[in-house]
Order: sequence, then structure tokens, then C-alpha cells
Amino acid sequence: MTERGITVSYETIRQWRRKFGVEYARKLRRRGGRLGNTWCLDELFVTIQGQRQYLWRAVDQDGDVTDILVQPRRDQRAAERFFRKLLKGQEREPRRLVTDKLRSYEAARRTLMASVVHDTERYANNRAEVSHEPVRQRERQMRGFKSVAQAQRFWSVHGVIQNLFRVGRHLLRSVNHRLLRSRSFLVWQEVTCV
Repeated sequence: MTERGITVSYETIRQWRRKFGVEYARKLRRRGGRLGNTWCLDELFVTIQGQRQYLWRAVDQDGDVTDILVQPRRDQRAAERFFRKLLKGQEREPRRLVTDKLRSYEAARRTLMASVVHDTERYANNRAEVSHEPVRQRERQMRGFKSVAQAQRFWSVHGVIQNLFRVGRHLLRSVNHRLLRSRSFLVWQEVTCV
């Protein structure tokens, strides 16, 4: 909408995202294919209706969001559920898994991905920690989430679309940035059939 210079209300955007967002995200996932072979995993807590929930996130070595899952716990069973979702979405195991020192990750990795190298070095997981910043920003703007299902729907779609438009501005010359940005808009137009 911003590209076309159209100003709309937040409610219109919310309804649009709910109606079309999942299908657009599905098309973008199909177009993008598999992501990197190093997964950085982390969880952060979000409060939804006064209850603490955990937003499990996986990003690849380039910072692209691989998958997201909202769960009420952060034990071994929750980690295994998240790993199964990741493996189903990517259809292969990563070469390397980078996490913090939460023991649930190691227990789940031993169960589901025993051959994968597991790295828990200090500062190795900064890629995942930094990827939480957009979550907190969006959470403040939306004044929290009303339900777990709403949070899961929103972040599943938002992560995929964010991957498309995040081009690493600070790493590029302005000419290259404009080229990548215009390429992102072309892909977006193909996906949305505009």
C-alpha cells in the first residue's frame, strides 16, 4: 500500500493480512526454497492475556526467519515440537545448530537430530538474539496480542514477508540496495498477482 501511496487504517491492514497473508506467505516460501544450513534458535517470552508464552524462533546464518512457533512451555517436549516443525518445513537437517545454553535444546537435538553439530558458545547465538528486535517493536505497536493463535498467524506470515524485504541496507552501496529493493517489489507483485 505504501508503494502506491495509499493510506489506510490499521483495521484494514489487519483484515487484509488475515484474509490474504497466509496465501502470500505460502507462495513466497515456495519461491524462496530452502534457507541456509546453519540454524540459530532462540526463544523469548511474550505475555498474551496475562499468560506467559514462549515465541520460539529459528533464523539461518543470513538472518532470514526459518520458522516460528508460539508455545506455553520451554521444556524438552516443546523443543522437540519446534524441531519437528522446522524439519518438516525445511525437509532436511541443518549442518550446524546454534543455541543458547538452555538444556531443552540439547535433549531435543539428541532425540531428533543426533548427527547435527550443536554450538552453544558465548555470543554465537547473537544472530537469533538480534532477530527478536522486530518482534518487540511490532508487539509494542500492536499493544500486545489478543490470543496465541493470533500471534502464531501473524508471526508466521510476517517472518516470511520480512525475509523478502530485508536486504541488509548497511552492507550495500545505494545502487545495489535500490536494485535489490526493486527486485523484492517485483517478487511481491508476482506473488500478489497485481
